[in-house]
Amino acid sequence: MDLKKLQEDNEKLVKRFGAEPLSKLKDLPDFYTFKKGLIYSHRDFDRFFAALKRGEKCAILSGFNASGTIHIGHKVVFDTNLFFQKKYGVKVFIPISDDESYVAGKVENQDEALQNALKLAKELLAYGFNPKKTYFIIDQIYTNIYNLAIKLSRKINLSEIKATYGYKNEENIGLHFYPAIQAAHILFPQEKFGIKNVLVPIGPDEDAHIRISRDIARRLGYRAPSILHAGFLPGLDGEKMSKSKSNAIFFSDSKKDIIKKVNSAFSGGQKTIDEHREKGGNSEKDVSYLYLKDFFFDDKKTKEVYEDYRKGKILSGEMKKMLSEELIKLIGDFQNRLDKVKKGDLDGCILKN
Repeated sequence: MDLKKLQEDNEKLVKRFGAEPLSKLKDLPDFYTFKKGLIYSHRDFDRFFAALKRGEKCAILSGFNASGTIHIGHKVVFDTNLFFQKKYGVKVFIPISDDESYVAGKVENQDEALQNALKLAKELLAYGFNPKKTYFIIDQIYTNIYNLAIKLSRKINLSEIKATYGYKNEENIGLHFYPAIQAAHILFPQEKFGIKNVLVPIGPDEDAHIRISRDIARRLGYRAPSILHAGFLPGLDGEKMSKSKSNAIFFSDSKKDIIKKVNSAFSGGQKTIDEHREKGGNSEKDVSYLYLKDFFFDDKKTKEVYEDYRKGKILSGEMKKMLSEELIKLIGDFQNRLDKVKKGDLDGCILKN
């Protein structure tokens, strides 16, 4: 497992593209994603947080692809969004990009994209988002978003899109135009609701897209959105987490699936039990330990497990069992809530023309 490579991917944003390390800010929220360093860097988060504490109108914009499904890698962003919604009553706008899924060929047709989007909206309510403070933007339903995209499109040129996304002339025009739609999503709370303080938590590989939106905002007199970058989380195999590699725990997984996946996860243990008892394990390379540390254990428990693993008192199989138990509870609770999501609550969250 190359955690150093994952860390370097995070550092690129700071060294090459002008993001700021979050560790330099003195005033941070009292929440585990910040205290454990799971949020790595930012753009203007200090401005957003100061406005939030002053009681100004604030919103979060947090998109999701309609070809995907919820997995453990989304937990940092989702939990951070929920923290702000629960503690400060922040409105959360969630574009579910049914149109991008279609033009990018991630789904076969628009109906599939729409059905996926509706399914995801229900899952996000089950995850814990407040139906009275959450707004889903599904573009096939809220088609007014395209009016804003057209307005913004005059401030984006083809050279900029090619340089940022690497699109070729041979690729369909929907892909070339989609950045205008994405910018419309990001500026929507400001345009429609007059909320100037908007935070966009993202993975670091999405930063290029948001930089375009920030540039467009400045060109048209909007306030540029603030950004938080979640760090890369290793997949179960120790590589970068990816849906295509199936190296993640999904919230649709059964108890049997979870146990099987965790048991095959990259381990920092020794080859045999006797060798492990003698030499101990390497926690920094053990995916099960990393997930437990990041998502489930407090500082005291983390330190205790770290030392016991290092000394060989805890075996790799025991570490995996601890993680399986935590994941089974987390995902079992989610699946129970999913069955109880009310149709009226879901319908009320989906923006309509």
